[in-house]
Amino acid sequence: MNIHPRLIFLAGPKKGETFLIPDSDVTIGRHSSNLLTWDDDKLFSRYHCQLVRGNDEFILTDLGSRNGTFVNGIPITQVTLGHQDTIKIGNSLALFLIHEEGEDDSASALVGISDDDPNSQSTIFLSSADSHYLNATKPMVDPTTAIRMSKNLQALLQLGQEIHSIRDMNALQQRLLELIFTAIPAERGAILLFGDEDNFVSRVIRFRSENTAEKEQQMTISRSILQRAKQADGGILAIRVENDLSLQQALSLQSSGAHSVMAARLANSSEVFGLIYLDTTNPGQSFDEEHLQLLITIANLAAGALETARHIEHLKKETERLQNELDMDRKMIGDSPAMKSVRTFIARAAPVTSTVLIRGGSGTGKELVARAIHQNSPRANKPFIAINCAALPENLIESELFGHEKGAFTGAISQKKGKFELADGGTIFLDEVGELKPDLQAKLLRVLQESELERVGGTRIIKLNVRVIAATNKDLETAIRIGEFREDLYYRLRVLSVTMPSLKERQGDILQLAGYFLKKYAEECKRPIKGISDLARLYLQNYHWPGNVRELENVLERAVVMAESEIIEHSDLPAEILEYEPAQNHSVPKTQDTSSPTAPRIFEVTTFHEAVKEAKKQIILNAFEQAGGNHSGAAKLLGIHSNNLHRLISNLNLKPLLKKES
Repeated sequence: MNIHPRLIFLAGPKKGETFLIPDSDVTIGRHSSNLLTWDDDKLFSRYHCQLVRGNDEFILTDLGSRNGTFVNGIPITQVTLGHQDTIKIGNSLALFLIHEEGEDDSASALVGISDDDPNSQSTIFLSSADSHYLNATKPMVDPTTAIRMSKNLQALLQLGQEIHSIRDMNALQQRLLELIFTAIPAERGAILLFGDEDNFVSRVIRFRSENTAEKEQQMTISRSILQRAKQADGGILAIRVENDLSLQQALSLQSSGAHSVMAARLANSSEVFGLIYLDTTNPGQSFDEEHLQLLITIANLAAGALETARHIEHLKKETERLQNELDMDRKMIGDSPAMKSVRTFIARAAPVTSTVLIRGGSGTGKELVARAIHQNSPRANKPFIAINCAALPENLIESELFGHEKGAFTGAISQKKGKFELADGGTIFLDEVGELKPDLQAKLLRVLQESELERVGGTRIIKLNVRVIAATNKDLETAIRIGEFREDLYYRLRVLSVTMPSLKERQGDILQLAGYFLKKYAEECKRPIKGISDLARLYLQNYHWPGNVRELENVLERAVVMAESEIIEHSDLPAEILEYEPAQNHSVPKTQDTSSPTAPRIFEVTTFHEAVKEAKKQIILNAFEQAGGNHSGAAKLLGIHSNNLHRLISNLNLKPLLKKES
């Protein structure tokens, strides 16, 4: 099988475009230095995520983006992508494909949705209760139908025996469509599974024909049939009759070339989670009501098997995620007094059920502490559910937290449990809690005080047993003074509180962390990196790390990838670290013992970098002098962006000199 990895954009600024993934790593972000970029999305970070390719594996890593990276609807830090995974970045949605569609039976053809007029379609609805395969009390049928039923029952028996023994989700869907084709004269079949917002999180298409040209075509699905099949308690059949003028106006049937279409819903006890959709272009083998009877029965049989496979797939991913998080002490690296204090707090907070507020800057490890509290608590074998309050759209966050009832709002086609219910018995982590709107703050306060909630659109009180851990990098006291955050909620959350130290406050841990990240990424990237040079260590220690541990991790990952030798040299570090000059000069030695002929000559290299820094300082000071002290004017003279000039002034510690000149 040939590997042809690519991203196909299904929504967002690049909708309809295809990005072929090269052999090199792909950085994705708003900044023009990224390999894949677009700038018309406010939820898109300058450096949002990175796709690393190695040995036919594709690892997607979020680069500390503000609004997160989602794979198959789940926020990720790092994940190995699979064929047909969906990636959500800001407002963009992309389908990740590893190989050509026609090369593998698991290939997923693209699905196109076509609008049409529901009133223009002549359709037949059939409920599950009316299926004579599912209802033994249905009256006897005529002999001709009885013969077909006998054959269909044999097909159902084979289908039931096979599909309930398959645990792989993709293999199950492919085999299910194969078995359907043996009993129903469909030319194309699709199994569509829905996400929380009714978008497709999975789509598996199969063609009866082996014609490659046909497989490359998009399968067009009628939006009205899709919507009505989801709402029906069973299935729907639509046939295009040539002399029926009203039905000829059914645009989706015409555009897809389908003569007849069938769809049956896949449902469990609480929701409709997908559809089986079949069509045929052959008027001589049109679907009839008996075919619909059979498809509804197949959908009822398949729903349980698909739900089981979906649950197993989720458990595998959850197991993999938990495996990466089991050794929390190993990841909470550092022996500085500040980190020892954090560990002491975790040990004291873990055994109790009090709410916890974790404060600190971005990248300091707030979620890491929340998980450590949970995993060392009596709730460790119960769910830990994290939700980023700033990443969810305002109109969805209430439903995400508290759930909703069927019909509560447009698009609420079934009941949905919220994150609080799903975390019952365990812990819910509310990251960026300071971003919640006032009305949601009031509802959260009630949940905390009463240990109960009502779903959106519901009237029933649901009792909860959930521990709440919240985190924020926001100044909540200031937010309270200006009316952006409720004071009563603040005190309810801050029963126990800890502030995560910045990396600048735990300088003694920098090299220990750097060593850990070096080993981690050397193994992941399969690079024979053995250590960090003395000079590079000094630069790492002297830097002020505004992005905290997350920034240090990103710097070490980049250094491992870009290093030309087995040792990370200072030249492998980003320019902002080499340019940085602390307010109180830390000494970066310009010489070392060179008595050995093999000793590296560091004097010249450090002198060069010091000379470059001095030259940059003088050029910036001259620009300010020529611009009359105007920042924008100086940036224009230098030909750089104003933000870059701010960074250089900060890194080169030029603020005191500029103040003197002014």
